[in-house]
Amino acid sequence: MEASSYGTGISAVTNGKTKIHQPVSSEGRKDLQGNRLETQIPIDPDAQKRDADFSEILNAIQEIAKDVNIFFDELEGVNSPSKDDDSLLHHGNLTSTSDDASRLEAAGEGEHDKNKSNGLYFRDGKCRIDYILVYRKSNLQTEKREVFERNIRAEGLQMEKESSLTNSDIIFVKLHAPWEVLGKYAEVMNVRMPFRRKIYYLHRRYKFMNRIEKQISRFRGWLPRKPMKLDKETLPDLEENDCYTAPFSQQRIHHFIIHNKDTFFNNATRSRIVHHILQRVKYEEGKNKIGLNRLLSNGSYEAAFPLHEGSYRSKNSIRTHGAENHRHLLYECWASWGVWYKYQPLDLVRRYFGEKIGLYFAWLGWYTGMLFPAAFIGLFVFLYGVTTLSHCQVSKEVCQATDIIMCPICDKYCPFMRLSDSCVYAKVTHLFDNGATVFFAVFMAVWATVFLEFWKRRRAVIAYDWDLIDWEEEEEEIRPQFEAKYSKKERMNPISGKPEPYQAFADKCSRLIVSASGIFFMICVVIAAVFGIVIYRVVTVSTFAAFKWALIRNNSQVATTGTAVCINFSIIMLLNVLYEKVALLLTNLEQPRTESEWENSFTLKMFLFQFVNLNSSTFYIAFFLGRFTGHPGAYLRLINKWRLEECHPSGCLIDLCMQMGIIMVLKQTWNNFMELGYPLIQNWWTRRKLRQEHGSHRKASFPQWEKDYNLQPMNAYGLFDEYLEMILQFGFTTIFVAAFPLAPLLALLNNIIEIRLDAYKFVTQWRRPLASRAKDIGIWYGILEGIGILSVITNAFVIAVTSDFIPRLVYAYKYGPCAGQGEAGQKCMVGYVNASLSVFLVSDFENRSEPASNGSEFSGSPLKYCRYRDYRDPPHAPVPYGYTLQFWHVLAARLAFIIVFEHLVFCIKHLISYLIPDLPKDLRDRMRREKYLIQEMMYEAELERLQKERKERKKNGKSYHNEWP
Repeated sequence: MEASSYGTGISAVTNGKTKIHQPVSSEGRKDLQGNRLETQIPIDPDAQKRDADFSEILNAIQEIAKDVNIFFDELEGVNSPSKDDDSLLHHGNLTSTSDDASRLEAAGEGEHDKNKSNGLYFRDGKCRIDYILVYRKSNLQTEKREVFERNIRAEGLQMEKESSLTNSDIIFVKLHAPWEVLGKYAEVMNVRMPFRRKIYYLHRRYKFMNRIEKQISRFRGWLPRKPMKLDKETLPDLEENDCYTAPFSQQRIHHFIIHNKDTFFNNATRSRIVHHILQRVKYEEGKNKIGLNRLLSNGSYEAAFPLHEGSYRSKNSIRTHGAENHRHLLYECWASWGVWYKYQPLDLVRRYFGEKIGLYFAWLGWYTGMLFPAAFIGLFVFLYGVTTLSHCQVSKEVCQATDIIMCPICDKYCPFMRLSDSCVYAKVTHLFDNGATVFFAVFMAVWATVFLEFWKRRRAVIAYDWDLIDWEEEEEEIRPQFEAKYSKKERMNPISGKPEPYQAFADKCSRLIVSASGIFFMICVVIAAVFGIVIYRVVTVSTFAAFKWALIRNNSQVATTGTAVCINFSIIMLLNVLYEKVALLLTNLEQPRTESEWENSFTLKMFLFQFVNLNSSTFYIAFFLGRFTGHPGAYLRLINKWRLEECHPSGCLIDLCMQMGIIMVLKQTWNNFMELGYPLIQNWWTRRKLRQEHGSHRKASFPQWEKDYNLQPMNAYGLFDEYLEMILQFGFTTIFVAAFPLAPLLALLNNIIEIRLDAYKFVTQWRRPLASRAKDIGIWYGILEGIGILSVITNAFVIAVTSDFIPRLVYAYKYGPCAGQGEAGQKCMVGYVNASLSVFLVSDFENRSEPASNGSEFSGSPLKYCRYRDYRDPPHAPVPYGYTLQFWHVLAARLAFIIVFEHLVFCIKHLISYLIPDLPKDLRDRMRREKYLIQEMMYEAELERLQKERKERKKNGKSYHNEWP
């Protein structure tokens, strides 16, 4: 919604939130070095008068709001339209958000001695530590640090230094932001703070629906009530209060709900403000000598982080003694394995770690919840294959085909084999490739659309509840690296009206061209790696066929596939390290303007690299393996030397299933180990060294900054690795799901573990990350939509090309016993295996392809004919080994299926997208209602002000004609 203004300096409502635009003072805004900046809004001589008027208006608004609340309460008690409704008007808590948040922070902190000992305060026990800087005395960058710290103090931050208890060379710099500094920069950063409670209506419920719910509740009365919800009585403060917010203004500070200045800004906001200051403080003369990041990169400081709020463990139970701090509360109700089945306390996560991390866990929880129906249907498809296996005519014919001899699958060393030797593989193939596969592929395509559409609705609710509706890009800061690079070229910002660094269009294009070339080169590296895997498969299948061990010799093709997948996984993990460095280099070369642009550019590059790296071999197996091999006597060869690999006699789908299963399990296991196991081992090793050097009795006496310093820092790229892992998993779950219906189930099991692993890692193993804001998951949503579109295409090709669904369908309707009868049951598949195999004259083998064995072990005499998978004429036909009519019928049916499947599924996806609105109706109505109420309040307040002015003019003897009102 667009903001509508009423009077000078006031903006009524934006997206259902009250938003205040105050006139800029005559001094204007100043930068961190004391240089005066140009004011954004021209100064009006009557600014002070308008400020006084504004104060009167807001005071009147609060008085009118009280009257409105009383009126609705009385109205509800007298005229309640439904006895089942407890209330039509929902009132937020009158206590401020900061006051509620301060209860845990203030618990147990009344004594100064305890404040000093717990490591969260300065030595005086009053000034809370908002940020920690760490450096070594032996470092030679002393002058830069001194200038930097002198400028920090000039900005108003208070500072204390402490030596490490474990290493005298390590110095901790404790920073505290006083109230004046917090207020000043909160105004500069447009930090929104609560100024009054919200009022909104709950939807009325029809009596019919109430009666239905009562009937349902009788049947579920024996079940635990909401077992997945956290216990709000024993675990309090899990939800933020509902308050209107506005950008903080020191001139109108009396309008905000401030019960305690020390806790008005929560700890996450305080550290964010301090970080904002540190990013714009100079350490040397010159525009490019600015910011904490540069000092961290050149080694002046070793680390910089906000503190955790104490220990996450307690000797006392949280249910009897309550939580000692927010970290302890998060550990008990979120990171503990005992609550794995509970909903996540997202409001508490957001309060402690910030909106950006909170949104990640909200998305991860939503994705995991949506996997339940997909996993259930996928398991049903698999079980359907298990139950129908005994009735599968194709599997029966393969297992009973002891008289059908198949041609060798490689040159010389591969022997002839009976088709019945593929009995096990034919049965396994039926588990994944059965009559329910097409339905599941359509379902997953629709599921992906429903998942994304309902996530948009969920994100809108979260953005509204977390006050992110008004957070726009123009409020984002320019990266210090961009400022340093283009400080000589400036132009006026059309939004703020201030001069800012500018990147010329030609410079930007040239950098993008170089970056795109680098991306193309790295993708070619991935393709080259896949080519190497293909050569390995071609060479190894012959080696395994001549192996001494009978187990490997008889299963040479499966052994080749299994080892190739493991080698491919190793190459994937090795190339990931290279891709990360290249993506970082190319992204820095582009010089993005803001942090979000940098993240989006880096994310897109890494996703392209990792997606191609992870899925290139899978695409090869799905769409190229065994498709262009030729036929016996005329095989196609790689560089005229190596014969291309063929599919197993039971088909290529078993290879694709093995590829997906091994990669998915190994990658998820490896990621979980690297995410949690590696930090656990590092932290354990650090604690072990400390115990050896200083004894175990010193552990409890370490201050909080020492404990946090010994934890692992958060990944330099923030949540990138977390999102990338889940997005790649989403791709595996949707792109080739027709070949592996158990993928959603594996993803679900992994994600249930992943949520608690990530929570445990954030709370216990990592230093506290800086609280950052974000209104959505960024570029990842566009990537998810792209994967959803790609999944429709790939699944259509998997069903039509990789599986035998279409050939079986064509045989049943055209060539089988039921041809022309419109039936396609198991009885119509009699003879399908024989019809899908062609005949080859053994004497027509090329010299380099002729097998070492003549096949006499099967019938006592050399074989004259062997069979192979294809639709070709026999050797004595007028055109030997030419394509049969059945081949063209199957090809036409495959193409028709792809076109029909894609158009049908895309139509369903677009229809669902159209029918599901991005905003829930109750949220839209709530936002409109809030806008209406506040506009009415402002109108009444303005009317009262004008009446008051009229009375004052009459009192002073000044009266004018045609006055209003």
